[in-house]
Parts: sequence; structure tokens; C-alpha cells
Amino acid sequence: MVYQLRPYQQDAVDATLKHFRQTDDPAVIVLPTGAGKSLVIAELAKIARGKLLILAHVKELVEQNHEKYQSYGLTAGIYSAGLQQKNRQHQITFASIQSVARNLDDFNDEYSLVIVDECHRVSHSHHNVDSDDPSTSQYYLLLKQLRTVNPRLKLLGLTATPYRMGLGWVYRHHYHGFLRAQQPRPFERCIYELPLRYMIKNGFLTEPKIIDAAISQYDFSQLKTSASGAYSSTEMNSLLAKHPRVTESIVEQVVMLAQQHRRQGVMIFAATVEHAKEICGYLAAFNPALITGQTASDERERLITAFKCREIVYLVNVSVLTTGFDAPHVDMIALLRPTASVSLFQQIVGRGLRLSEGKNDCLVIDYAANGFDLFYPEVGEKKPSSDSVPVMVSCPCCDFANTFWGKQDDEGHIIEHYGRRCWGMEEDEKGEVTACDYRFRFKQCNSCGAENDIAARSCRQCGEAIVDPDNKLKDALRLRDYRVIRCAGATFSEQDGRLKIVYYDEDGTELSESFDFSNRGQRAVFNQLFGRRFNQGVEPLIFATHQQVVERSVFFTAPDFVIAKKKGNFWRIQEKIFDYHGAYRQANQLQ
Repeated sequence: MVYQLRPYQQDAVDATLKHFRQTDDPAVIVLPTGAGKSLVIAELAKIARGKLLILAHVKELVEQNHEKYQSYGLTAGIYSAGLQQKNRQHQITFASIQSVARNLDDFNDEYSLVIVDECHRVSHSHHNVDSDDPSTSQYYLLLKQLRTVNPRLKLLGLTATPYRMGLGWVYRHHYHGFLRAQQPRPFERCIYELPLRYMIKNGFLTEPKIIDAAISQYDFSQLKTSASGAYSSTEMNSLLAKHPRVTESIVEQVVMLAQQHRRQGVMIFAATVEHAKEICGYLAAFNPALITGQTASDERERLITAFKCREIVYLVNVSVLTTGFDAPHVDMIALLRPTASVSLFQQIVGRGLRLSEGKNDCLVIDYAANGFDLFYPEVGEKKPSSDSVPVMVSCPCCDFANTFWGKQDDEGHIIEHYGRRCWGMEEDEKGEVTACDYRFRFKQCNSCGAENDIAARSCRQCGEAIVDPDNKLKDALRLRDYRVIRCAGATFSEQDGRLKIVYYDEDGTELSESFDFSNRGQRAVFNQLFGRRFNQGVEPLIFATHQQVVERSVFFTAPDFVIAKKKGNFWRIQEKIFDYHGAYRQANQLQ
């Protein structure tokens, strides 16, 4: 069977050719799960002139990608222990990264292009790897070796989820004109991206029907994750053991919904192996299949085949079948496991979005209250709180529309956002990129006045050390004549022709100060501290009178900490710490 590329797949191929004709910078293509990345790979391999190495992290993806290429009537090698083949004699080689990493001496040829499927697993360096996923460092070591043979080696990645816990975005620049990361990343540019909504609207994917009808939910909110977003199986088992009735109620509802909506294939994602076995116990009457990382290869193949042939309706799995698994008839997804990774959430739901005859939608129900928005996950940073949502914040400097985590009221107005800096950028005719330097939150250098990231230790402009706010707080807290309050709020009012600001601690303790707006110096200090941060830095303003301040007082950002020193019978404010980033608890945060 010869496949015909869809228009967007051809666009992705064209974008790749255009990019690599201009530069050797590593590039990323972002296509939703089910968009046919393997066909894009096959087309690129078909028109390639040099040697290509096409990598994936599971044998199923290696096999899928190879089959699509073979459909053109062409021949390529497979290098994968899992597929019992180690053939690298052809121009094109499809390989598993684990097999290649164990046999690096076999890969001393000059490759012109390396293509990585599921490229969010690639690490930029050996210092930036995922301890829960050894393949991240394996990619780095292989690419390092191949570049010693060919310094101009080109690297192309494809993924539906271009971000990773602990790293954020896997690329720096986006072709739409914005910056994703300041620091080095495995890939320099995203050269093509297709939104999930486009795929659904145009009939290329099934519509996910996300229902909020959970009769019971697990509360995993108190569990801590590793740097890569993984949860401890021991801690999850301990929590789940305390609430056996919750699992039973959830399984009863899953069965009820599956029967009510006449679901053909139900995938259940469990938290641990013990949890999965418990789920299967409640599903015993329906002959469920259970697949874990310990399931023998032949047994796994047998169960998957039975599920694809619709001999089994319920497929329970633990930390597998999130990528490289293709069963288009899946029309219900039940998440009974937590994840701090938006990538993993998307991959899980993506299992049910492929088209299949007689399938109108895919039910998705999240019993772990993960809270991700399937259509707007593109924040690339860990969700700061369970009630955070993606919010759009325009830069007052370049007008770029940033997407940050934030909070909204019932009418959709932004109450708070957690963005630090603008991610907009401009590209000149030579292709040189200049990033917008506007910062919504910042730490100001006392030496030169430059604005720095809130975690900076030294000034990016003059190089002078920036005093750690934790040191300031620590010094003030140990001195008897100093007072530190965690500022829970502030009020702005007029008093005797001056602006009075009162800062409140959680327990009602107050500190206050005043600004004389007829004094040029005091007016400048106020505007630098408060006017610059007006409306959370989205709308910086310069205020000329205290009346203007009082009229718009609800839009000012209060400091996180206020430090005062006792002078006689009064407390005189010495320092206000804004945009705090450190070890001390802030107001209204849990211990």
C-alpha cells in the first residue's frame, strides 16, 4: 500500500527541506498523536541523498516507521535487538536507541541526518538527563560520536509533546516568532507545528469527549514527585491501600459508562502494578487484559492482538502503551494514575484519538484530577498549583501574546500569572534572532539598576553579585530591632496630601510608609517599585500624583516580604522584597 501525504504532512516535509538548506541547526516538527509522523519520516527518508539514521525508543515505533518506508517499495535496515535484527548496511537504518547505544562502535559511518521520533526524550548534554529514563543520555552520547565523524550532522526531531519535566521546552525558537527558552536546548528551532484542534476540526482525529462525571476521585495532591515528574510507587500504594472502596466505585462507573455508551475498547491507566491487579480483580467478570513492564514479550503480544481484534474490551496497563501503541478502535480512556507531566497526559489521551470505522468520539475521564487542558498544554513548565490554568498575557514592550500559568476569576479575568519574562522575538532578514528582554518579574541590581531573572545570583549587565533575598531575610529575622512580615496584602490611601501604604501580615500585623508625590525622588522610587509592576507587570505605568494611585490601587502588586527596623517608637521600612524566589514560605502558602 502506497500512502498519499496529507497537505499538512507535505507542509512539514517542505519546512524541513527549507530549514536544512539554510542552516544545520537542530530542528523540531510538532504533530499531534495520530497525525502520521511515520509518513513524514518515510517521505524524508525517500528523498534523502546521504545516509540516514532514524531512531525511536521502543521497538513498536521502529517497526511502524520501517513499515511505512517499505510501503514505498524501498528497502531499509533495522537495528533493534527487540526485533532481532541488526542490519545497518543500507542507506536508511531504522533503529532503537538502546540497541545503538550498546553498540556505538557499529556507528562510525558518516550520517548526514539523524531523525528522532518522540524527540522530547533527547538531552542537550550529559548534565541534563532524566534519571528515570536512561535513553536521554544515550541520545546525547550517540549524537556526540556521530558529530565527530560529521560536524555538520543534521538533527531532526518529531514529537507531539515538545517539553519535558525538569527541562521545559526542548527547543529555543519557534517559527511563529517567539522564544521558548534562553538556555541551550537539544533543538534550536521548531520549524512546523500543527494544533490538535485543527486535526479534530478537519476530521483527521476523533473528538475527545472529556467528561466530568467522576463518582469518586483519588487525591494524589500531597504526594511529591521526582525532578522528572515521577511518583513513588511505594507512596502511591500506601495511599491507595487506605481507600479500597474508591477504586471499586471507580471501576463500577467505568463499566457503567462503557456499557451505556457502547464502548468498543477501554484503556485503563493504573498507578502501580498492585493497583492494576486490584482493578483487574473488580473487572474479573469481563476478562480484562493486564500489561505492565514485567509482562513477558510473547504474552504482551498475545494480549495486544486479542485487544486489537476486540476479543478483549478492557485493557489495564501500568507505565506502558503510552507511545508506539496503535489500536484505532480505542474509544474510552480512564486515568486512574497521577502525572505531573503534560506530555504524558497528552500521550495517554492520544491513544484514543485515532480514526476507526463506527467510532464517533472517545470518552476521557480523569479520576486522578490531573487537571490538564488537552488543547492548551503549551506552557512547558510545571503547573504551580491545582487551580492554575493557561492564561494569555501580552507583553507591553513587543505585544507578543505569552501563555503562562495563572489564575482566573469566574468571568475569565486574570487574577494572577506566574510568567517571568516575555518569550517574543524578532528575526531579521539574515535570520538573526533578537529576543524581547521585557520581564514581568525581576530582581534589580543595586549597582547598575538592570533587571535580572528572579533566580539570578549575579547581574547579567554589570556582573556584580546580587544579594540573595534569603540572606536578607535571615539577617533581619535574627536581629531584635528588625521586623519581617509576610505580606498578605496592602492598602493605598491618601493621608495629609501624601500616599500612605499599609502592608498586612497573615495575622494582621501592620507596617506602613508614605510617599510624597511632590518630591521627585520619592515619586521615582514609587514608580520603580510599584508603577513598573502595575497590573502584574502587564501594564507598567508612571504615576504623577497620589490621587492616580489611589484610584487604581486594586491593580498594584504587593511585595512578598517587608523588612522594617525600629527607630525609637516607630518601625521604619528598610526593604521590600518583590517577586520572591527562595526557601522561605510566603503569605497564604501551606507549611
